[in-house]
Amino acid sequence: LPERKGSMRVRLTDISPDGVRIVVNWEKFVRGASVFIPCINTKKAVDHILDASELTKSDITQRVCVEGGKYGVRVWRIA
Repeated sequence: LPERKGSMRVRLTDISPDGVRIVVNWEKFVRGASVFIPCINTKKAVDHILDASELTKSDITQRVCVEGGKYGVRVWRIA
């Protein structure tokens, strides 16, 4: 899917669900690891994570939550 104007994804391994670039070291996102992405657009965040990490929906589980007073999505790699 083409990115909307104003997207801050510089590389395909970056994510930017709300227009703020977030860089994750996907090599360290091993089975059992998790990452919290603070964002409003949680669906777009999960889509970017799947695209950037080259994982499938069956490889992860996710939960929309508030952590440290910030709304976002936590994603765990399960496979």
